[in-house]
Amino acid sequence: MAMRNAMEIFAEHLATQTDVADVRTAPPGSFVLVDSRSRQAWDQGHLPGAVHLPTAEIPARAAEVAGPGVAVVTYCWGPGCNGATRAALAFARLGYEVREMIGGVEYWIREGFPIITPAGEITHEPDPLTAPAAASEGAPGALPAGKGAPGSLSAGREAPGALTAEKGTLGSLTAGEGAPGALTAGEGALGSLTAGREAAGVEATGRDPLTAPSCGC
Repeated sequence: MAMRNAMEIFAEHLATQTDVADVRTAPPGSFVLVDSRSRQAWDQGHLPGAVHLPTAEIPARAAEVAGPGVAVVTYCWGPGCNGATRAALAFARLGYEVREMIGGVEYWIREGFPIITPAGEITHEPDPLTAPAAASEGAPGALPAGKGAPGSLSAGREAPGALTAEKGTLGSLTAGEGAPGALTAGEGALGSLTAGREAAGVEATGRDPLTAPSCGC
């Protein structure tokens, strides 16, 4: 079998994948957005407009959420989870036009898009590693710098681009001097990111609420 060329490979990627920005800006009704994670994960927080259908239930229940000829986009936790891929395969086997949303819930949150939680709709400030951050004073487009470290990422209590959330909410990343879980830059460490041992919202097991509980998808 002849080797596929790069053009074919990348075209295939674009035909089977989409990203969080494209999903966010897609015209209403373009597709059915399917969250393939567990009920616990769904209840903790999910994308607006999504429907919940765990991967194992897709063969029996797909028609409940998407009629014939309706396009589907699947998502899971993030880059470390292949649940969206397996869910997309399950829909494809049933004849659906389907794509997986790369980045998952994690990158949806990190790009500053809203998430539905038991407390209501929550939106975090964009993560400057994944989306443009607010400009610091006097430096349009600049990321706030730590002491003596040009370009480093620091999280002051009101630092532009800092991620903050109510305590206990999904994926909360809190900032502020000495705050557990703050994203800070060590002195002289260009762009370094360090996290507190007891990061806010992270269980004693070290699980990050952006990527856990286990999705079971």
